[in-house]
Amino acid sequence: MSSATDPVIAAPVLSAFNIVKTYGNTHALKGVNFNIHRGKVTTLFGENGAGKSTLMKILSGVTTPTSGEIELDGHRIAFSSTVDARNHGISIIHQELSLAPNLSVRDNIFLGRELHHASGVDFAEEARQTRALMTELEEDIEPMTLVEDLRLGQQQIVEIARALSVDARILIMDEPTSALSATEVEVLFKVIRDLTSRGVSIVYISHHLEEALQITDYAVVLRDGAITATAEAKNIDLQWIVQNMVGDHFDRGSPPTGYEFGEIALSIDDVCVEDTTKSGNLVVDHLSLDVRAGEIVCIYGLMGAGRTELLESIAGRVPMASGRVLLENQPLAGLSIAGRIAKGLVLVPEDRQRDGLVQTMSVGENLSLASIGAFIRRVLTSRPREQALVDASIRNVHIKTAGGSAPIGSLSGGNQQKVVIGKMLATNPRVILLDEPSRGIDVGAKAEVFRLLGEKAAQGLAVIYSTSEVQECLSIAHRIVVMRRGRISAEFGPDVLKEDIMAASGEAVVG
Repeated sequence: MSSATDPVIAAPVLSAFNIVKTYGNTHALKGVNFNIHRGKVTTLFGENGAGKSTLMKILSGVTTPTSGEIELDGHRIAFSSTVDARNHGISIIHQELSLAPNLSVRDNIFLGRELHHASGVDFAEEARQTRALMTELEEDIEPMTLVEDLRLGQQQIVEIARALSVDARILIMDEPTSALSATEVEVLFKVIRDLTSRGVSIVYISHHLEEALQITDYAVVLRDGAITATAEAKNIDLQWIVQNMVGDHFDRGSPPTGYEFGEIALSIDDVCVEDTTKSGNLVVDHLSLDVRAGEIVCIYGLMGAGRTELLESIAGRVPMASGRVLLENQPLAGLSIAGRIAKGLVLVPEDRQRDGLVQTMSVGENLSLASIGAFIRRVLTSRPREQALVDASIRNVHIKTAGGSAPIGSLSGGNQQKVVIGKMLATNPRVILLDEPSRGIDVGAKAEVFRLLGEKAAQGLAVIYSTSEVQECLSIAHRIVVMRRGRISAEFGPDVLKEDIMAASGEAVVG
């Protein structure tokens, strides 16, 4: 194991020794040694498929190691379940949300460990504690609100609140900020600092590297199932993390050049979308935008700016209050989502689990789902043609999988996101919309996805992607459109400073 430094630290609260985890012929973990220290934040960095989530699932009782040992407070222990781990003071916030959408916020937080009094479940006390947790997280969410009525970022807040409610001594956070706004991240970091000051140990996993550096005490890099580097946070920087994750040759990407844009591929004309939670309010307010064939446009904005609602209305997922959208000069009004896909307009949604994947299907079946019509001849499916598409998609989008027959649930979160992108690219679209395409994707995978989009743009594809990360605006976009309160507040070229983008969005710029 290489190391930037050899920190001298107190005895760990929890230690994992020589942890091995295999799935058939796949070695997810290859003899990992990992320590967690009292009142400190240990951040685990690594690409998708490196084994981070697998290690955390072992430490939280979700699964058991193939071999290896775990010690808690110096005593050997083996967790039989998540309940067993929780009873020992270990709680986890999973990367993929595990909430019951048809239940209230209160019921999700106390599901499986309800509070009781003499006459039954103490719903009033559960509601009181739920309100206290929401106050701590500075989120205005009522306890009886159904989870399915919350936006994705709010659902993530509920997942965090549920973990906090356990009063754990070791709290594992697997991508806790992937759907949070910058303000919500600041609140979470304040909560983390308060927890560590009280002796709670935090294990933190994030693909937002710069963000993670703000909260980290110790950094550990996992690569291909093995730990390759460890260091105290004070002795490392972003370059050290990226180098140990993906090697020396890493490129964030740049706008593709060497060709001229084509005709207008997508025309958004005076579009309005109503706020479903507040009658009469507009989340997209008389917005107009043209995108040409071969052009890559980034839509940047804070949470609530209207980015998602704009893309979903274009794709036919939510209705427009007024305005129109033209695809290569043809109106889309009245067309279903499937009809728009058939015409050449596709959307990669923000929430891959809910909207982008069918969990009961294999990797290959998910990849070919949107293109299934191309394989059907007289009610029969052409398996060779479908298999050729699946193989090409796995290769072109760089999906790490045992093959098209592998269960979609066997893939890491980032590779599942690549399946969603590959599925939509397989339809040979004229315009592709991507809502937060790098959510849950590591820096290496992000570069691969953006490289692929750049290649497709050079072939004439119009690309529109939305993001709440400023750095992503400065990668492959030819044009950066900033949204604020449902309207376009500014447009920039690729040479803009990130401070200008943030200022146009209404975000405070920290010097």
